[in-house]
Amino acid sequence: MFDRFDSSGIGPVLTELRRAAPDEDAGASIEPSMVALLRSGCLTEIDPVALTKTLVAVAEVNLPAARLAEGHVNALQLFALHGAMQDDAMSLLGVWGADGADPVALRDDTLTGGKRYASGLGIVTRAIVTVPWEDTSRLAVLDVTDTARHAPETWRMSGMRATRSGDVDLTGMRPDWLGGPGDYYREPYFVGGVWRIAALQLGGTLGLLGEARDWLAARGRLEADAQVARLGPLIGRSLAAFGLVERAAEVATGPAGRGDPDRAVMLSVQARLLTETLALDTIAAVEQSIGMAHFEDAAATGRVARDLATYCRQAARDAFEQRAGRIALSRPGPLSELWDG
Repeated sequence: MFDRFDSSGIGPVLTELRRAAPDEDAGASIEPSMVALLRSGCLTEIDPVALTKTLVAVAEVNLPAARLAEGHVNALQLFALHGAMQDDAMSLLGVWGADGADPVALRDDTLTGGKRYASGLGIVTRAIVTVPWEDTSRLAVLDVTDTARHAPETWRMSGMRATRSGDVDLTGMRPDWLGGPGDYYREPYFVGGVWRIAALQLGGTLGLLGEARDWLAARGRLEADAQVARLGPLIGRSLAAFGLVERAAEVATGPAGRGDPDRAVMLSVQARLLTETLALDTIAAVEQSIGMAHFEDAAATGRVARDLATYCRQAARDAFEQRAGRIALSRPGPLSELWDG
């Protein structure tokens, strides 16, 4: 199944991540999976197409692990963008942006408040967090290994339970600054980076389709015309979406994106929206294909669907849709140039 990755050593890692996913969902630590990913070196991939394939492949077998991997990749790219070094290859990094009930603020060179939806509590060693700064914000790098500051019990979601997410209290911490005020929002690296979210949504979708296929095949139901008609087109749409995600990654991380940030933003947002719609359609189709068994506690399709539905609930979908549409429609000339530049 994973032979195409064997040359880089990630094939066995993907096999182990898939095996571990049910136990992690039930409460086992996801840390061994993340250690295996870090040791494989796959998260330091520079080529955007190769990195896209890696993120899709990880999400296909273990979406919670892919969520933590994507945060690590995001942090590595922010360090590189702002000229900082990450000198510990075995440290898991994160990027935490959502403010908690007491929003983060800077008081006399120390922080107050905290973040919510922080993923990787107790596993992430250093996190990049957003801190308000005049009329914008600034990025701070913090050592977040103090478990006394963590509140994973605040994560009460039905999905992505293995990500060890929750609230974190940053009060009293002194930030090490990364970049300058407003740098976090520089394009094509901010919204232009949501191609990574699209890659995970696509991988989760393929993983759900694969679990449904295996369940139906084991019961001799896969050849039914209704099943083929229901699930087959979703595979075709997934393969088509793969191309858009790869193209968005190429543009956003390369010279084309730096020269035309709006185009990079548009492609990445379109990829995210397309894969989100595809994921939600797939969840509905798999529910119909599997029936009541899909909702059993131990059902693999149910677990993957819960994770995927939770992950797809990213913020500001409507605003992203409007922004991408306006960029695309405001340009004169052949629309095919949106792809080729």
